[in-house]
Amino acid sequence: MDKPVGKNVLDTQRDGWVGRPLDRVEGPLKVTGGARYAYEVMQGPATAYGYVVEGSIGKGRIRSIDVRAAESAPGVLLVLTYLNAPAQGQGNHREAHPVLTGPQVDYNGQPVAFVVAETFEQARAAAYLVRVSYDRAPGNYVLRANLNRARTPVVGSGTPPDSAVGNFDAAFAAAPVKLDEIYNTPLQSHAMMEPHATLAVWAGDQLTLHTSNQMLSQGRLAVARTLKIPVGNVRLVSHYIGGGFGAKLWVNADAILAAIAARQLNRPVKTALTRQQEFPVTTHRSDTIQRIRLGTDREGHILAIGHDVFSGNLPSEQTYEAAAMQTRSLYAGANRETRHRLAPLDIPVASSMRAPGEAVGLLALESAMDELAVKLNIDPIELRVRNEPTEDPERHVPFSSRHLVPCLQQGAKRFGWAARHPRPGQVRDGRWMVGMGVAVATRGNPLQLSKANVRLGPDGIVRVRMAMTDIGTGTYTILTQIAAEMLGVPPDRIHMEIGDTAYPQASGSGGSFGAASSGSALFVACERLRDKLAAAAGVDPKTARFSDGRLRGAGRSRALVDLVGANGLEADGEIQPGETEKNYSQQSYGAHFAEVGVDADTGEVRLRRMLGVFTAGRILNAKTARSQAIGGMVFGVGSALEEDLVLDARSGAFVNHDLAEYHVPVHADIPEIDAIFLPELDDMSNPLKSKGIGELGICGAGAALANAIYNACGARVRDYPITLDKLLPALPTQS
Repeated sequence: MDKPVGKNVLDTQRDGWVGRPLDRVEGPLKVTGGARYAYEVMQGPATAYGYVVEGSIGKGRIRSIDVRAAESAPGVLLVLTYLNAPAQGQGNHREAHPVLTGPQVDYNGQPVAFVVAETFEQARAAAYLVRVSYDRAPGNYVLRANLNRARTPVVGSGTPPDSAVGNFDAAFAAAPVKLDEIYNTPLQSHAMMEPHATLAVWAGDQLTLHTSNQMLSQGRLAVARTLKIPVGNVRLVSHYIGGGFGAKLWVNADAILAAIAARQLNRPVKTALTRQQEFPVTTHRSDTIQRIRLGTDREGHILAIGHDVFSGNLPSEQTYEAAAMQTRSLYAGANRETRHRLAPLDIPVASSMRAPGEAVGLLALESAMDELAVKLNIDPIELRVRNEPTEDPERHVPFSSRHLVPCLQQGAKRFGWAARHPRPGQVRDGRWMVGMGVAVATRGNPLQLSKANVRLGPDGIVRVRMAMTDIGTGTYTILTQIAAEMLGVPPDRIHMEIGDTAYPQASGSGGSFGAASSGSALFVACERLRDKLAAAAGVDPKTARFSDGRLRGAGRSRALVDLVGANGLEADGEIQPGETEKNYSQQSYGAHFAEVGVDADTGEVRLRRMLGVFTAGRILNAKTARSQAIGGMVFGVGSALEEDLVLDARSGAFVNHDLAEYHVPVHADIPEIDAIFLPELDDMSNPLKSKGIGELGICGAGAALANAIYNACGARVRDYPITLDKLLPALPTQS
């Protein structure tokens, strides 16, 4: 993607398929049980079942491991430990996932054995017979207690963890109005519905993993590196994924353990993590400690903006919570500084979780902007408008498109912002103190290498193949719509074949890049197929029109099936990032509005209504886009009020490791909620002129609730989630 996209097929066709609120094409399969998720894939009676045994100390070494009782248990075929597991390739969690490689225990819940038996029940029963003795070592588990050990992350060629423009210290010191506050966000877990699961099958030296993984092409490389086998010998299949939110971006222990066991037993092995195992055996979002410093003139124009972030991870990892990244481009200001520091901790790997960076960074920044508005006695929306930049304030490049102010203005009008009382605690509804809050949403808009193959057969069926995934976001549907519109055939004539590394490499689902990357590759492939079809019809491709299964142009009308011959026609497409990514600052934007009630006696918080107004380029499917935005907003409600993965500071164990005690929003927590998208096309983004949506809804959503709580009752809580124990002491005394 090296230059702006001119007018294309999606711009010129009226009433096309792209953008329509088309129902999910795979929906009937899912609701009737026809969609097979990883653990549901059948491989016959030869399939064995594995169960993970977790370590029970925070740090140390295995002194001894006794597997005799487990090996003698009914149905047991194999007990893997570090004593009989093969040597494996090394790397950080994005590159490889070695398991059972030695006696060292790096965190509580680390797999220390893998029991395989004829049935799941036999494997589970035998797992409890494994006896492990440890030599414990002191561990570092708590972020706040290890800030003095924090270091600057090493990122190689990636985005630097620190940035500086102008002279922040001098400008902040001289600013007439200052805000300097600390905000805390907790450890969080992805808590998706489907647990990690894998079925491993070897055929000679060829390995097939039916696994729950968001980025198959990358996962294939990690499996090959870990098992020390050629990448051409590895195939990953994930036709359906029951949610991921980043937990399934990388290969996890289930895939590697199943593969090793299947090779040793020479039979298929299936495993799934239990809900309790999901929390320590996979990844989580790090907690953060964030310092926001804002210095302005008396009219609210930012003179200095600083954002410092501490997060934690295993000593072997460099992944940090990039919570200050959005601060680099969101608001104007001549003097700027952002810094990220990573503390080495002996707890499970911290990695990407929905909108890594912005999701928690905006909880701090947008709360700080609200506090600043109070200091200045300026409406919070007006403060943001006054600090709207004309170009990226750190990179000094233009925005590819930016319509944040219209989001704020349209949202304010629709939500009734004018009725908000600027002084806290002035609106009552019985015992409820009622308030409104606003916060901005922004999320980066990356593009990833993706390829696609499209083939039109003599039967009139269009087959699309790519190693793309659908994690419940609607990928099957939007790709179907793109192919249908580009080739002029109805969606029921499109067969979408994705979720398999036997197909062309694709970006996978994550980072808000999935739809744009895979969809653009398909767009290019369809353009090339259109050219071939036009040539076969003797029509100039520039004037050819495709609709109703026919090609029209130059006074001719030909059925597509008459142009493809007995063997059909096919074409390949590819997209990758290029000069536009370097020369333009690319983000999606939005504004959140929330109204809450706070019980004057108990401090109970209830969301009363919520609105998100967003711009994200061309909307590929109005229904799935709105669904993604609302889902993200609900995620933000959880971040503001409920989600908190509690760590035992003595042992490094996650205490509330199930869905009974790791609280996420339920239906009773979410009343009236809506999301709308303003019209926008971004010709610098990708051939579709779209932007990422999957993570935009969570960004800033929680801060809107926090700001509404302050407006309702005057209590400012900077330690998320905002629970009763934190809110009650801050409530004003009732007269």
